[in-house]
Amino acid sequence: MLETSARLLRLLSLLQSRRDWTGPELAERLDVTARTVRRDVERLRALGYPVHATPGTAGGYRLGAGAALPPLLLDDDEAIAVALCLRTGAGGSVEGIEETSLRALAKLEQVLPSRLRRRAQAMEAVAVARPASLPGAVAQDVLTAIGAACRDHERLRFDYRAHGGTASRRTVEPHSLVHHGRRWYLLAWDTDRQDWRTFRVDRMDLRTPTGPRFAPRRPPSDAASYVARGVTSRAYRHQAVVVVHAPAEAVAEYAGYATVESTGPDSCVLRTGSESLDALAVYIGMLGVDFEVREPPELAERLRVVADRLARAAGAPR
Repeated sequence: MLETSARLLRLLSLLQSRRDWTGPELAERLDVTARTVRRDVERLRALGYPVHATPGTAGGYRLGAGAALPPLLLDDDEAIAVALCLRTGAGGSVEGIEETSLRALAKLEQVLPSRLRRRAQAMEAVAVARPASLPGAVAQDVLTAIGAACRDHERLRFDYRAHGGTASRRTVEPHSLVHHGRRWYLLAWDTDRQDWRTFRVDRMDLRTPTGPRFAPRRPPSDAASYVARGVTSRAYRHQAVVVVHAPAEAVAEYAGYATVESTGPDSCVLRTGSESLDALAVYIGMLGVDFEVREPPELAERLRVVADRLARAAGAPR
């Protein structure tokens, strides 16, 4: 049986690992009685940890939010994962977060055991972070403001610069923030157009204050899939649908800015878009597998033009 101090740390780690626990579950994990669990919960409360209890057969324990940030207990793999995420600083998609991430990383490394510190530093030595200011990076306070509006179901008003440079003023009911292709997008219901829309966050200039609260709507599909379809095809002049004769898992690995839907063990449908038919033809050809163009018909003709051009280049004398 664990000593009291070690058992308290183990109990705290369990309470942090998931939202709700029953007394019998905690007792089984700690190899103690339910009575000991109750006493240990009281000890944690005496130390300032807000552990909430619900009586009854369906009751249990939950670690609440306190006035101060309590010590965070991580296992070995979790600690290494956090260190690597802090090292990469959100991939350069959030402005100004790199310095904050490095400060947090320095604090984490100070309390890591030596074995974990060596592992973390070894990974950091070879991990290459993205540039600090990638095109399309957004300010942290902008993401926070949009996230709060999504959470609280409050309308957002903002000026928006579309793909072609057209400016407009929008009022939306925000649903979700989605990170896709190193950019941040907002999925929202446009109250003027009465339809779902996807907005690039770096093209939004928020207006304050936020609008009135609204009853949330159900999006047409999950937010990530909807945004992925929008930014890989709908935003472009030419939209392509291609049947690919290869498993979806193999195609998705190289698809980049496209969506891939499985239609069988050895076939899938790829949807993508571009401002140029030539670019689409070259992109699809680089997948390295057989395919058929479903739409648009102009793309099939463009493939023949590009194929003739490549054939002439391959047969040209050196």
